[in-house]
Amino acid sequence: MSTMRYTKEHEWLRIEADGLVTVGITDFAQGHLGDVVFVQLPEVGAALAKGDEAAVIESVKTAGEIMMPTAGSVVEVNGVLADEPGKVNESPLGDGWFFKMKVGQIDEVNALMDEAAYNAYIADLD
Repeated sequence: MSTMRYTKEHEWLRIEADGLVTVGITDFAQGHLGDVVFVQLPEVGAALAKGDEAAVIESVKTAGEIMMPTAGSVVEVNGVLADEPGKVNESPLGDGWFFKMKVGQIDEVNALMDEAAYNAYIADLD
């Protein structure tokens, strides 16, 4: 069973059964970006602090960064995005994930918004 959490920067985090955390961007975010044309992923093994730039995403409208929502180390990246960045638009909560990480403090992830809180947050943005 997995648990989803969300950031105010529109990243989602899924706590997997094995304790790893998968990171991507929300449907709300990909909808506002438009067609994603490039994704630069972090290096496997990179140890990043909360707030560090983890990935870069470019769309037909803009470019932006995916920031580390919590401290951790990258254990896997979604290599499919190098050739098919549009997966972020097609399946932002599925095949369009960015990376998996091992977090130092799972409590930091659990403290992020749950789905109901995130939906209320984005309702105020529209």
